[in-house]
Amino acid sequence: MTSDCASSSPPGDVFATTHWTVVLAAGKRGSPDSQRALEELCRTYWFPLYAYVRRRGYSREDAEDLTQTFFARLLEKNFLKDVDGEKGKFRAFLLAALKHFLANEWDKSQRQKRGGGAAHLSLDWRTADTKFQVAAVNEPSPDKAFDREWALALLAKVIERLQAECAADGKAKLFDALKIFLTAGRGESAQGDVAKALGMEEGAVRVAIHRLRKRYRALLREEIAQTLSDPAQVDAEMQALFGAFH
Repeated sequence: MTSDCASSSPPGDVFATTHWTVVLAAGKRGSPDSQRALEELCRTYWFPLYAYVRRRGYSREDAEDLTQTFFARLLEKNFLKDVDGEKGKFRAFLLAALKHFLANEWDKSQRQKRGGGAAHLSLDWRTADTKFQVAAVNEPSPDKAFDREWALALLAKVIERLQAECAADGKAKLFDALKIFLTAGRGESAQGDVAKALGMEEGAVRVAIHRLRKRYRALLREEIAQTLSDPAQVDAEMQALFGAFH
């Protein structure tokens, strides 16, 4: 699949080597590939868990410690054997594992600041609390907010991938000009303005927008698939995630 600023997708079935599938295929034994896949998934989706902990009433400092320690334990494979019912969806598994951790595993007297000497992820806490305060304005339930913030993290990852593809094709400027059209609300008048700014025909801009949106949707499905063990769940997962915005 191609676009004006995306090269052809790699051949083969995108679902064959998705991240969560790699993690599950290793089972309780673990493997370097499954470890890397799990770490990448956690780095992408750590903020919804941090925000969930905050919404459970923990302070910023405690939420940082809890989240980091949770990941340290998760990466040591302690939880992959404990929460079996939710393994079809990484999102559901991770939240269930976090709830299990908060209920049964956390002992403040044994706290290891930022993960201590255990295996841990390098997470950027500098803007986490500000981001949480912005996200907490409407104060939905912790579980619904978790789904919403998961969807936002997923969309950010998709935009990052699409931007990287465009930059690799030497079309970073085109992406910057057209990314506003990836979401609804921008009409033909705005397309005309962009066409003038880029020195392009309006028809060419419309084609470029169509292709960019097509690639965006393809990457969105790929990103969701990476968090599922069954490709048949992609449509249902999309519906569930974007239902969290309503």
